[in-house]
Amino acid sequence: MSLVLEDTAQDLLFREAHTANTFSDEPVTEEQIQAIYDLVKFGPTAFNQSPLRVVLVRSAEARARLVPHLFEGNQAKTAAAPLVAILAADNEFHEELPRLFPAFPQAKDAFFSERAAREQAATLNASLQAGYFIIGVRAAGLAAGPMTGFDPAGVQKEFLDGDHTPLAIVNIGKPGDDAFYPRSPRLAFDEAVTTV
Repeated sequence: MSLVLEDTAQDLLFREAHTANTFSDEPVTEEQIQAIYDLVKFGPTAFNQSPLRVVLVRSAEARARLVPHLFEGNQAKTAAAPLVAILAADNEFHEELPRLFPAFPQAKDAFFSERAAREQAATLNASLQAGYFIIGVRAAGLAAGPMTGFDPAGVQKEFLDGDHTPLAIVNIGKPGDDAFYPRSPRLAFDEAVTTV
């Protein structure tokens, strides 16, 4: 292989990692989630926008508010997961740009003065960060169960505000019994990659 990352790390993060559908009762600690965030925050975004915002759903009361907004097939596993994260895009991320990208102070007004441009940038870059987040969960030795099967308007109304767009919901924890479906096929290199 021509990768620097050891095979065991490649397996942990990619080859052996699966979306989890059941979880053990072992809790996910605040320290684990902070370590995950402190690692994945270094993933690149345009102008260092960093628009991802994470809402951790821990309490039974908050879980009861979330579950009805999920598609039926996602409800039971989310109700039982040790921790659930709502991943959202902050459409007002540009307010932080002078601090996050001081080398280009004009970026705040020059590129992001229009709400539509901010929403597009926030969605793209927070989606990148959502992928980093899932890899970070795996790097912590935990399983992730990311889902887009939910009512975005309902989740936004219940947990966010008009400046934040929910992108995904991720169940997090140690995998439980029969946590993984069989691996589905993936496209081969020559099916997905073109050289010009």
